[in-house]
Amino acid sequence: MTAGPANLVEVSDLHFSYGELSIFRGLSLKIPRGKVVAILGGSGSGKSTLLKLIGGQLAPARGGIRVDGKMVHELDPDALYALRRKMGMMFQSSGLFTDLSVYENLAFLIREHYDLPEELVRSLVLMKLDAVGLRGARDMMPGDLSGGMTRRVALARAIATDPMLAMYDEPFAGLDPISLNVIATLIRKLNDALGLTSIIVTYDVSESLKVVDYIYVIADGKLMGEGTPDEVLSSSDPYLNQFLKALPDGPVRFHFPAPPIAEELKIKSSAG
Repeated sequence: MTAGPANLVEVSDLHFSYGELSIFRGLSLKIPRGKVVAILGGSGSGKSTLLKLIGGQLAPARGGIRVDGKMVHELDPDALYALRRKMGMMFQSSGLFTDLSVYENLAFLIREHYDLPEELVRSLVLMKLDAVGLRGARDMMPGDLSGGMTRRVALARAIATDPMLAMYDEPFAGLDPISLNVIATLIRKLNDALGLTSIIVTYDVSESLKVVDYIYVIADGKLMGEGTPDEVLSSSDPYLNQFLKALPDGPVRFHFPAPPIAEELKIKSSAG
């Protein structure tokens, strides 16, 4: 693999909004090469949006994102496509083609990117499926798979082309404890074996702490804390303490910003 910047991904002073809804207000973070990094945050904190910005599906209002030294939103379509070929993505909903077999789901991606003989495509597909323990399920259809098997196929597809960067959008959501542990372990082992750099966005604190090298916690459009798993667990910061320990009381708001309910419903106070 060609040497490049020490940090594969650099997010600098990122600002982004969906209309009037502000998502990021000056977010900055770095993803070192070869590491597994978790980006934690509650629902609606912008974790999936951040992956779309890294992949160039969205463009920031201010600030920027560099991947492998390239400013993503400044690339022309051909250069952006070339950069995306070096990225693997495991979607939150797995995103498998329902009318294609497990084998064809992986083969489609390889054929799309590379002009290879079918025998080589077959070898690559079977190796990736074997890496996630599902070589024997190659002829099954996605609708016949369990939730854990579906996630493992999605993981195999994310690494099918040996990307430099693998991104995982809520890879643990909805899984039973055994499947969840299998997926987490696979992400760690495959990252190290293939020399990848991995970004996991999730709200699952306990599982991500077991397998990642570094953690960023985001909320309210900003970085709320960062560090190794041991460092964030021992933090005295009120937000980190509430989020990591799932405490009901703390600075995290339950209600989305809105006028008082009495005002909204035009209820007059009986006081006075």
